[in-house]
This record gives sequence, structure tokens and C-alpha cells, in this order.
Amino acid sequence: MASGILLHIQEELTCPICLELLTEPLSLDCGHSFCKACITANNKEPEISQKGKSLCPVCRFSYHPGDLRPNRFVANIVERLREVKVSPEEGQKRDLCVRHGEKLHLFCKEDGKVICWLCERSQEHRDHHTFLIEEVAQEYQEKLEAALERLKTEQKKAEMYNSNIRKEEAYWKNQIQHDIQSFQNCIKQLKDVLDSEEQKELQKLKNEEGHILHTLAESEKKLVRQSQLVGDLISALEHRLQGSAIEMLQDVNGIMES
Repeated sequence: MASGILLHIQEELTCPICLELLTEPLSLDCGHSFCKACITANNKEPEISQKGKSLCPVCRFSYHPGDLRPNRFVANIVERLREVKVSPEEGQKRDLCVRHGEKLHLFCKEDGKVICWLCERSQEHRDHHTFLIEEVAQEYQEKLEAALERLKTEQKKAEMYNSNIRKEEAYWKNQIQHDIQSFQNCIKQLKDVLDSEEQKELQKLKNEEGHILHTLAESEKKLVRQSQLVGDLISALEHRLQGSAIEMLQDVNGIMES
């Protein structure tokens, strides 16, 4: 019966890849656990997708290598199992007390050890509660199975909690990325509006500049023509003043009016 318990526990703690007891167990959100070396090698397989995801060798659940996490619950159980797991040859030797050479057929509850009849009578186990192995095997099988179920429940809770954290992390990452994109779009729209208004104002100023410069140029042309006319009149008057009295007075009224 005890061997049946060990076999059941051993099956639960066997790596699906190398079929040996788990070494440095790593677990996925799908609930399967693997040796660290085995699942690391699996991450290098050619079937990894372009997004960097791998597939669980058991259920084909898709995961990122970063999703793998150490499973201390399983590691502790494996460690305990290695302490009690023995081969058939070693089992025959283990059936005998290493101190007295007698068959081990009693169980000491206080020390949690299997002992022989001489151990029971020794000072070490005197006044302890001892039972035949057959009498307590069922009780401890149930205790071990209950402990295993508790650990599995705790493991599932931890996996669910971790999964929820990852979902929340993904949600906030997407939300913040969306907010960043919205902010950038808003800034771009404002920039486009400002650029458009800038071009309008610049064009208005250029048009105003052209109008003013054209007006000033026309005024300048008029002044040049007036200056030329005044110059001509000055020359004409100087010429009259240098001539005779007759030449000076000839058509003098027209010159005075101009």
C-alpha cells in the first residue's frame, strides 16, 4: 500500500519530457511542470512562433519563456520523495534496521520513524506510541494525499493569482499605450491647426507687405515726376532771369500760375 502511494506521488512529480523526477521544476499557467533543463531546451525548438512563444509539450498551451516560474511547492515534495524513494534491491536492505539488523515493522508516532522491536525497547523510544506499519499506513496515506491535494490547491491558487496579475499587467500596458497614442494624436492635430493658422497669418502679412510696398512705390514715382517738373520750372525761371526784360515778361502770367 505504501509503495502504491509512492508510485502515485512519483507519477505526479515526473517530468513529461525526460520521464524522471522533476529537477528544478518550472511551471506554466496551464498547470504542467517540467525540469528546468528540459523546458529550456523546448524553448529552443524550431516550432517557436515569430512572436517568441513556445508550446507546452503536454497540452500545446502557448506561452512566453518568461512565463515559466520556479515551483517551490513541487520542489519540496520532490525533495521529500527522493529521500524515501528506493530501488527494489535497496528496499530489501531498508526493510532491516541498520542498528539491530531486525525487520522494520513498527512505526513510532513521536519520531515519525519506522523501527524494529529492539528499537521499541530502547531508551530512545521508551514510552513512545508505536504501531504496526499496517495499522498506520492507511492513516498516513490519507494524510499524505491530503497534503498533496492542499499543495496542488495552493499551487492552482498561486497560478490563478499569477495569471490575474499578468492579465492586469497586459490591460494596463495596453491602456497606457492607448492613452499615449491618443495624446500624441491630439498633439498632432493641435500642431496641424497651428501650422495651418501660421501659414494663413504669414500669407496675410506677405499680402499686406506687398500692398504697402506697392503703394509706397507709386508714391515714390509721383514724387520723382513732381521733382522733375519742379526742376524744369527752376531751369526755365533761371533762364528768364538771365535774359532781357522782354524775354522775362513774355507770358510771365502763365509761368507764375504754374
